[in-house]
Amino acid sequence: MKRIVVIAHNIRSAHNVGAIFRTADGFGVEKVILSGYTPAPPFDGDTRLPHIAAKVGRDIHKTALGAENAVPFLVIEHPPLEELRREGYCLVALEQAPGSTPLPDYHPPERVALLLGEEINGISPDLLDRCHDIVEIPMVGTKESFNVSVAAAVALYQLACIEYN
Repeated sequence: MKRIVVIAHNIRSAHNVGAIFRTADGFGVEKVILSGYTPAPPFDGDTRLPHIAAKVGRDIHKTALGAENAVPFLVIEHPPLEELRREGYCLVALEQAPGSTPLPDYHPPERVALLLGEEINGISPDLLDRCHDIVEIPMVGTKESFNVSVAAAVALYQLACIEYN
């Protein structure tokens, strides 16, 4: 089984974070890293006011349904890309960008750190430049992209479940 870490960077919606946790649990993700202004469930050492942490935790729980308690997570200011690289993870950004690989054509290594970006503007160019690979989900409808939590589910299915020869 592949080893996968998800990095949710600057995700605005607590409901998206909850859905990402639930999907991460379903695909056996090792850890979810919440960076930037991404909402987080309450955690040890949380410096937020207790009522703020509790409200955000309830909002995440609405879609996570307890997966936020099942999947280990880390709350950090900046995505720890260099640390993950040193640990042997291939840094894979999920983004529509020049030169990206269509997700169905991508053959992931055994260790993947999947970087997800903000709902409107995606992943910043400086973070994209630090990734090994950029993958995108081909679209055929009138919309340009999926919701970040839906895109995470599609990508995690492809990365975790598809075996390549």
